[in-house]
Amino acid sequence: MTLAPPPAARVGDTLASVATPSLMIDLDAFDANLAAMSAFAAKHGVALRPHAKAHKSSAIAKRQVEAGAVGVCCQKLSEAYPFAAAGIASIHVSNEFVGADKLAMAVELASHVRLSVCVDALPQVQALGEAAQHAGVTIDVLPEVDAGQHRCGVTSEDALLALVDGIAAKSALRFAGIQAYHGGIQHVADWNARKREAGRAADIAARYVRALDARGVRCGIVTGGGTGTVEFDATSGVFTELQPGSYLFMDGDYGGIDWGGELRWSHSLFVLSTIMSATRPGMAVCDVGLKGLAVDSGLPRSVHRLDAHTEPALTYISANDEHGMLQAQDAPDDDCSDLVGKRVLLPPGHCDPTVNLYDEYVCYRGERVTDVWPIDARGLSR
Repeated sequence: MTLAPPPAARVGDTLASVATPSLMIDLDAFDANLAAMSAFAAKHGVALRPHAKAHKSSAIAKRQVEAGAVGVCCQKLSEAYPFAAAGIASIHVSNEFVGADKLAMAVELASHVRLSVCVDALPQVQALGEAAQHAGVTIDVLPEVDAGQHRCGVTSEDALLALVDGIAAKSALRFAGIQAYHGGIQHVADWNARKREAGRAADIAARYVRALDARGVRCGIVTGGGTGTVEFDATSGVFTELQPGSYLFMDGDYGGIDWGGELRWSHSLFVLSTIMSATRPGMAVCDVGLKGLAVDSGLPRSVHRLDAHTEPALTYISANDEHGMLQAQDAPDDDCSDLVGKRVLLPPGHCDPTVNLYDEYVCYRGERVTDVWPIDARGLSR
């Protein structure tokens, strides 16, 4: 006999009957975000290659491609497998990698999809070129330049040109352009400050493009950017391809920054939780804590009740492994026992690692479950 827990939700269920904790997508908000980003990229004549590390779901990637995306980004090679298996034809691994196991995955993927990868050192190019030639595949290669984050990427024009020469020397590799990503500025809260920092990153990328032009090397792709800087990157005249990820969902961190331009996003990702205890005045306990919510960017900044009542308003104040502590606002002495059994929706502080804690999305419109999408790249971090 095979023993397994029942499904958390079925199509047609009410939200009140979904098992908790569950990761939920409000499809009305999701669809609006999807359409807005696709229209924005098309309006400005830049390619959209959303970052799948945010959602880790081939069902979502298909919808992004159907809406006009040229493909997806993955951060790790193993993460790319479900997307390749689902028919996503163009995948960019926006990260460096080393080791025989990683090379084996790269050439296997390249036999099924148009694969592009990042490098920032000649030994990476040498090993990749030999592996690709031995496997009889061709791989697009984008040297990464340090656009200001000081993490990965070459830091000089000479280093970039050496990589381009190294790529040219390998018959199984194809120079496709450069990656210039500055993740550190995506969450700068002030809109004008974020715009200035994005301009500096674009200027750095442009300098590298000019160095390539001076050598007679055409740089077909300049890829990078993220949700926080996409509106500046699209109009920079430098980036040809954008890599936003969190725009589909939003989260507490992104929701807390200033969106002073033309783009506006709605929260579509929530964790559904049940209040399971309330024995202390002004306090209640729900059934989701550290194992169901990433808190690296803070606790949920709001608590939305499913029932029609708004009082008492609740604040999520502390997370334990399996418990979330909720405090009644302005009612420290109130008996909260009536809250037991009530459901709340919690927008996570950081969507990416929260997604990686779940196997599926429960998708809903209004009060009804309309679909369940697997998170088929969950945990694939090699």
